[in-house]
Amino acid sequence: MRRFLFLSCLTFFAVSPASADITSKIQSSISLTVDGAASQANRIGSSLSVSGSNVTLGTAPKFGSYSAGTALGYTPGEFTITTAGDSFSYSETFIGGDNTPTVLSTTVTAGVVPALPTFGSTLTQAGGVAGNLAGSLDSGSAMAITAGGAGTAAVAQLVVELTVK
Repeated sequence: MRRFLFLSCLTFFAVSPASADITSKIQSSISLTVDGAASQANRIGSSLSVSGSNVTLGTAPKFGSYSAGTALGYTPGEFTITTAGDSFSYSETFIGGDNTPTVLSTTVTAGVVPALPTFGSTLTQAGGVAGNLAGSLDSGSAMAITAGGAGTAAVAQLVVELTVK
């Protein structure tokens, strides 16, 4: 009996129990987005360019008067040929800039900007329309998403992680 007891104790202490860390992680998420309306407008200034050869300046071209709410405008120049019968060149270029606004304001109605500024350089992005955009998630990690209108996104994600050490 002593031998059996001794052998039992030796076996009990010699064999260590198995141990392992097991981690389970379940993560789910839903992201719903609707694009916002945006506008970026830059005014373009007026410019005037004149060049030529074998021409004589009579009346110089000039910009018009500057007043709020109107474009700048210009008056063309008057030129004559200096030496009749010889070749000549003449170029006059005018780029009319944007009107000077008396008041520039925009309003947002239900997430949309109904009236946007119109300048020479305008970049406009329409806002999204939520429509039927929806998402749901229950305790059992079941997910459902419903598409919305233009400019919307719906993303559902389920991450299951099992770690054994």
